[in-house]
Amino acid sequence: MSVINCNNLSKRYDDVEALKKVNLEVKEGEFFGLLGPNGAGKTTLLKILTCQLKPTEGKAEVFALDTSNEFTSIKPKISIVPEQESPPSFLTPREVLELVTNIRKIDNKDIDYWLEFFELEHMEGRVCRNLSRGQKQKVMLASAFISETKLMFLDEPFINLDPLVQSKVREWLKEYVEKGGTVFINTHLLENAERLCDRAAIIHQGEIQSLITLDDLRKQKLTLEELFHEIVK
Repeated sequence: MSVINCNNLSKRYDDVEALKKVNLEVKEGEFFGLLGPNGAGKTTLLKILTCQLKPTEGKAEVFALDTSNEFTSIKPKISIVPEQESPPSFLTPREVLELVTNIRKIDNKDIDYWLEFFELEHMEGRVCRNLSRGQKQKVMLASAFISETKLMFLDEPFINLDPLVQSKVREWLKEYVEKGGTVFINTHLLENAERLCDRAAIIHQGEIQSLITLDDLRKQKLTLEELFHEIVK
């Protein structure tokens, strides 16, 4: 079953064509990576898929729902970690998770577990405005992980995390996919993509330049980094 479909998807900002006729399909239970340099179109595509932007041309569907006009049906089904860590400024990490679980009507809240998982249990009296960038990133990840959705969009989720937390997040995401979840990740950290992804697309100057299965890449005795540098010159 397909959970994401893009058909001739294009997006222009005035004279800049950020996406050029993107065709893409992501199936249920996949760990899919969208790789590319800064300005390649990764975040624009993710924002279209998460109903934050409308395409100039073409169509994007999530769970067979049109992202341009069915966002109220799509948003409860997905979790998002944006590129910029941006939890509500005047809430504590616990209050953010309480807000998420109340909005999503989650019975088994497990807030203490996620605060401990991300080492935020000592931030009880500190509002998010006063957290470090890495701590804000942890709050955003915890908000996504606690949401119990079947599809997760992650935009550069590892950027501000220390190596130990990165490892914990990778392991949790692997288990999430093994249990039937689907992950769509934007990243230029190729090592993490190589460890995690089943398939990956390399986007450059708004166009999908390569769509590869990681197993096939290994059979060719190539790394993602080698392929990436070959395409993005």
